[in-house]
Amino acid sequence: MLKTVGLGIQNFEKVIRANAFYIDKTKFISEWWRSEDDVTLITRPRRFGKTLMLSTVEEFFSARKKDNEELFKGLNISNDAELMKECGKWPVIFITFAGVKSGSYKSAVTKFNIMFNQMRSELSFLKESLDASDLDFYNKISIDMDADITANCINNFCKWLSDYYGKKVIILIDEYDTPMQEAYVNGYWDELVGFIRNMFNSTLKTNPYLGRALLTGITRVSRESLFSDLNNLKMVTISSEKYADCFGFTEEEVFEALDAYGYGEEKEKVKAWYDGFKFGNTEDIYNPWSIISFLQEGKYDSYWANTSSNSLISKLVREGSVEIKKSFENLLQGGNIETEIDEQLVYGEMEGNEKAIWSLLFASGYLKPLSVVGEGNKAMYCLKLTNHEVRDSFDLLVRRWFENVGSNYSYFVKGLLEGNIDDMMDTLSEICEDMISSFDGSGRAAPENFYHGLVIGLLVELRDRYEIKSNRESGLGRYDVMLRPKDKKDNAVIIEFKSKRRSEKEESLDELCDMALKQINDKKYESELLSAGYEKNKIKKFAFAFEGKELLIKEG
Repeated sequence: MLKTVGLGIQNFEKVIRANAFYIDKTKFISEWWRSEDDVTLITRPRRFGKTLMLSTVEEFFSARKKDNEELFKGLNISNDAELMKECGKWPVIFITFAGVKSGSYKSAVTKFNIMFNQMRSELSFLKESLDASDLDFYNKISIDMDADITANCINNFCKWLSDYYGKKVIILIDEYDTPMQEAYVNGYWDELVGFIRNMFNSTLKTNPYLGRALLTGITRVSRESLFSDLNNLKMVTISSEKYADCFGFTEEEVFEALDAYGYGEEKEKVKAWYDGFKFGNTEDIYNPWSIISFLQEGKYDSYWANTSSNSLISKLVREGSVEIKKSFENLLQGGNIETEIDEQLVYGEMEGNEKAIWSLLFASGYLKPLSVVGEGNKAMYCLKLTNHEVRDSFDLLVRRWFENVGSNYSYFVKGLLEGNIDDMMDTLSEICEDMISSFDGSGRAAPENFYHGLVIGLLVELRDRYEIKSNRESGLGRYDVMLRPKDKKDNAVIIEFKSKRRSEKEESLDELCDMALKQINDKKYESELLSAGYEKNKIKKFAFAFEGKELLIKEG
């Protein structure tokens, strides 16, 4: 009898007792325990089973759980007779930072306070065994306690549990980097990073009651930011070979599940939609959330893409340089990029840092490596979008950038394709007023970023009818943007941008437009279209000149 396919079950005991669909990853427990690493940080993209894995580890070791061994009967770990002796014998603290999503530093600390206050309640059975000093700290824990008290809560919980059980404590922390990402997006990074550094120092460095610790997250926040005092930290990123097949489903596991649930003929299409992740040297890793969703629903959809707001990625790409946006266009059209990758992210230095943006997208699972040349931080990666689902995810991301524009956006697109300068000027001016500030929070370089962001929006809107090309060679030079219709009855479009800020002389916007149109003609940008059989009278040429929020469009 097939097991029920349950989506989003992150509690190991619940999965087992409900006899729900489960792919056995318990060999991780043996591998991790025998590694002898004091503190382990494992990074994987979201929805790759990190929370379920920590729940599995808790259920195996926790002395506070019941029937531990019974839950693991028949699973891989049950064959490890030596390690089974440790089952149910350890004090364990399992905590998740997933809920610490706040718009301000004060609110973030309050959420930590609420979380630790709840833990105090769960540990109330220890109260009678506390001495006067411990009891004093116990009574200070509240939802409005000072940040210094908050930062030392886990340390004190460990002391109380260690004293009670006579053994050191296993600490499990899920989504350790969620508060960091929220702090960066909402502008209180500097405040929060100091607080988290103090907490981790107290929890993982100066904690004599720590047995072992296991942390999971999406990104590897730089050692200098959070872990500068730790010399006992083992980092395991998506480039590491260690635990490579312990998170996510292997292709063998996916294909066995498809056969079992009657989808054996769908293997190749499932592979195109959901395959593409690579951890260490292990290829063909699938996202569990998407596979379980497919088994449950029996249809193809962007399941993984619809489980997150992607606020950090959206902010970095939206406010990024023109070159980032051009690379983004290329990726959306199935192309690839070459870049160095630094898996140790420094959030405070990410703004405008192209390598950091691609590194974040790589760590988050949106980009997969086609090849890697070299080693370490100097290695050059050739990257492309991971699979069909990820491409759909970015389509959705771009659409959301333009949600507030409303009907103006459609008028602009219509005007561009029909060559209606008045409609283009009127609607684009309104769009500029509404959107430039959101495309660059500082206001610097906003117009250029805006226009190239708009091109990405055009890509999503028109991809069924047009091939959108950017910064490609044609004739004697490289054009800025070309819209190449799939139906040759439609107009093709060539666009050249000119910024007054970047010009060497003080030309007017009108003169800049003339320069741009002359460049289109002199460099013979239309050669590519003519050689492909497009009629000359169906090729529209536009010049966009701008200075700040002032702009002029001319057709040549």
